[in-house]
Amino acid sequence: MKILAITNQKGGVGKTTTAVNLAASLAQVGQRTLLIDLDPQGNATTGSGIFKREALPTVYHLLLGQSNLQEVTIKTEYGFSILPANRELAGAEVELVDLPRREFRLADALNEAAYDFVLIDCPPALNMLTVNGLVAADRVLIPMQCEYYALEGLADLVDTLKKIRNNLNPRLEIEGLLRTMFNPQSTLAQQVSNELERHFGEKVYTIIIPRNVRLAEAPSYGKPVLAFDRTSKGAVAYLALTHEILGKGKKARGNPTQPQGVDV
Repeated sequence: MKILAITNQKGGVGKTTTAVNLAASLAQVGQRTLLIDLDPQGNATTGSGIFKREALPTVYHLLLGQSNLQEVTIKTEYGFSILPANRELAGAEVELVDLPRREFRLADALNEAAYDFVLIDCPPALNMLTVNGLVAADRVLIPMQCEYYALEGLADLVDTLKKIRNNLNPRLEIEGLLRTMFNPQSTLAQQVSNELERHFGEKVYTIIIPRNVRLAEAPSYGKPVLAFDRTSKGAVAYLALTHEILGKGKKARGNPTQPQGVDV
């Protein structure tokens, strides 16, 4: 079982979009996949077609020990399962403080899991929820936009990951950096992309997620883009990312068939 925490301390980088669409794409190619929504906003939950208000119990009850993994898990119509979240999860930040093994609550709950992949959608902040996600994970997938502040924020995140590895989870490693919402017509985007490749080398996925209208529209319909418009550049890109993660069909960097376009 491979457990990936999808995280970035900066918001608006396509973290939840990546979590939902990667889960759907992994399920599409036959991988038993569990998506964990650790964000009190519950966007991964609604983006997977689950109504937050009707999803009970939630990951909140799992973390507090009030429900077990099986009781919280919901099977979506898109082939993957999800541990849903809603605003109630915000209260866990305070309630976890006095609980035993507070940083390991999610890791302990996942001991009974049996999946090929577990994806954890972490909130865009370093709080007790994010720490639980990073402690439970084997590896970290970092979505990021190629913009001015991206490299500075990435340096802070890498420092955070080092502290988690040194103090709580020695097996934690970076799985890869994913360039999202990419506009190849932007000189700045190209420069930041090149800088990422220079500093992180093979840790940067060859697949780039384009800025794509259909990808942006899909969550409002409660669907992954694969179910909303499987021919869109966003759907094609996430399927290609899935194969790269699985080690299949890797494309050489700079291959002109790589999905990097912009839909309007």
